[in-house]
Amino acid sequence: MNPAERTTWIVEHARDLAFDLCGVAKVGDWPELAWLSEWLAQGYAGEMKYLHDTRRAAPSQVLPAARSVIVCALNYNTSHPYSTEDAAAQHISDAPRGWISRYAWGDDYHDVLGARLDALADAMRVHFPEPHNTKWYVDTGPVSERIAAQHAGLGWLAKNTLLINPKLGSWLFLGVILTTLDFAATNAAALPWPDPESAARDLTWTDENETPAPDLCGQCTLCIDACPTGAIVEPYVLDARRCISYLTIELRVAIPEELRSPMGRQVFGCDICQDVCPWNRKAPVTLEPRLAAREKRFAPELEWLAALTEDEFREVARGSPLKRTKWRGLVRNACVALGNSGLRPPSPAYARVITLLGRLADSPDAIIAEHATWALSKLRSPA
Repeated sequence: MNPAERTTWIVEHARDLAFDLCGVAKVGDWPELAWLSEWLAQGYAGEMKYLHDTRRAAPSQVLPAARSVIVCALNYNTSHPYSTEDAAAQHISDAPRGWISRYAWGDDYHDVLGARLDALADAMRVHFPEPHNTKWYVDTGPVSERIAAQHAGLGWLAKNTLLINPKLGSWLFLGVILTTLDFAATNAAALPWPDPESAARDLTWTDENETPAPDLCGQCTLCIDACPTGAIVEPYVLDARRCISYLTIELRVAIPEELRSPMGRQVFGCDICQDVCPWNRKAPVTLEPRLAAREKRFAPELEWLAALTEDEFREVARGSPLKRTKWRGLVRNACVALGNSGLRPPSPAYARVITLLGRLADSPDAIIAEHATWALSKLRSPA
């Protein structure tokens, strides 16, 4: 098989495995990777030490002799409302509710994508008899999936730093396969999928350098303006230390006090910059049942979250991205959201929440106790 024929086969086989997008980029010196050292030097990575892995500078350092990167995407959008829709009504009620990021409503995406990438890599070993090596990752290796996806033509890196596909929006899980095989590069003009009626033999790919999708953000700054913590410090630059996703998931210590009120009701991740993005207004709904919202994942009651025991948390988080934040982190985040709930007497929930936070303020866990005490103070003295 020549490189173009290999690419035709991989794209078609990825579709058979129910991926929503598949593209190929040539391994090379991607200019975006040159910005990584400067971004790290600014301290924007916070406590995410794994981002300092020197192999991130080039895919060839992850898999020596790698020639191609296959990028697959899976849509995880659902028909549920966005976090920015009627937020006040959902936030201030007799049962104040928090917000879990849309990507964590279903099964763990590492498992869902990983099984399909593994199947695709297995099929490659059968279909391409020549000796070759492969490595695949779903957000677990020293490879920037977003940059690889851009060079594979799947979309552009937006001002909020996420990948946007013009037809599917940004609700996309990404996985990559590094391979020593030579594939032809895909490009934005040929994706997301060819017409289902067109036969595979009619597809054509270029063996030249890839042509990434053009940046279609234009003059729009909705994502920057909507970020409540000011994490998008300038277009295309994210200070993770201020990002609610980082604060609620990656940060293991106390959340900086000046960022607690702006966090609102977010308890795991944040969708705001995607919720306001015009490219997501017509994003299709996923057809993958494992990514549908499980019970209590969509706008869960904050009192329930804050009262979870460690054993109950393990049960709730089993097979879910929620386990990333750990029990302490989720209870900590629920305390902050309760402090931001706006509850006031004579709401029936007010007395219950004050009692619950009072118990948590006496917790032997110093992190939980600190955030519960902060929440108590805010509810009792909102000024």
